[in-house]
Amino acid sequence: MGNDKEACVRENAEPKSYLIDMDGVIVAGSRVLPGAEAFIRRLSDRGCKFLILTNNPMYTAADLQHRLQMVGLDIPAQRYYTSAMATAQFLHTQRPRGTAFVIGESGLTSALHEIGYILTEHNPDYVVIGDTTAYSYDKITLAVRLVSGGARFIATNPDVNGPGEAGIEPACGALAALIEKATGVAPYFIGKPNPLMMRAALRFLQDHSENSVMVGDRMDTDIVSGIESGMETILVLSGVTKREDVERFPFRPTLILPSVAEIEV
Repeated sequence: MGNDKEACVRENAEPKSYLIDMDGVIVAGSRVLPGAEAFIRRLSDRGCKFLILTNNPMYTAADLQHRLQMVGLDIPAQRYYTSAMATAQFLHTQRPRGTAFVIGESGLTSALHEIGYILTEHNPDYVVIGDTTAYSYDKITLAVRLVSGGARFIATNPDVNGPGEAGIEPACGALAALIEKATGVAPYFIGKPNPLMMRAALRFLQDHSENSVMVGDRMDTDIVSGIESGMETILVLSGVTKREDVERFPFRPTLILPSVAEIEV
């Protein structure tokens, strides 16, 4: 474990599938990280299935494709999987063609529309919270009243903050905590570290955990969700986690590398 480069490489074997976190792994803000473009090219040349996996539910897959194209990384829209997509899939399996009151951006509302959900403020089946840059006191108040009235409470991801161009910004988990405090009702979080998102992504890829690798920069979301899903895991040190941080956790990744530039596929 730890630094054994052969752990995630199978000579002359079928290519593995990869779930790859986005921020801190292939991009940092609006900048492509060194080695990311070559890594994606190696995956394609080897015939590996892969998805760019993100807890950020604000953008559609087409939005993300365009965002990365603008910084020089060309990855097709079908290679992205977001917590909004996982949330929509979960709701579809639980209550097909239901109703929801949503606080979130187009990535979340589009995903729910695509599964046939009706977005409404009147007696919804679910209150669904995602990341947004347009917090509204009126909408938060309505969400509190609907959850208190019996609507099921779903949040796309538990992240309480995230990086912005000007510094740290509040994220979905912070808004969900506000509503939880006001109602006494805890949300069900869909995104990492919930293994549900990993299994949904693997079904999207039509592959299995024993043939798959999770690549991420966070021990508390990427790596633990990969481990709990039965996948091999690669921690890259190009994001928020430093090598010395790993010892604080009761679990370890299969492999620790400086960046995706070092991953052999």
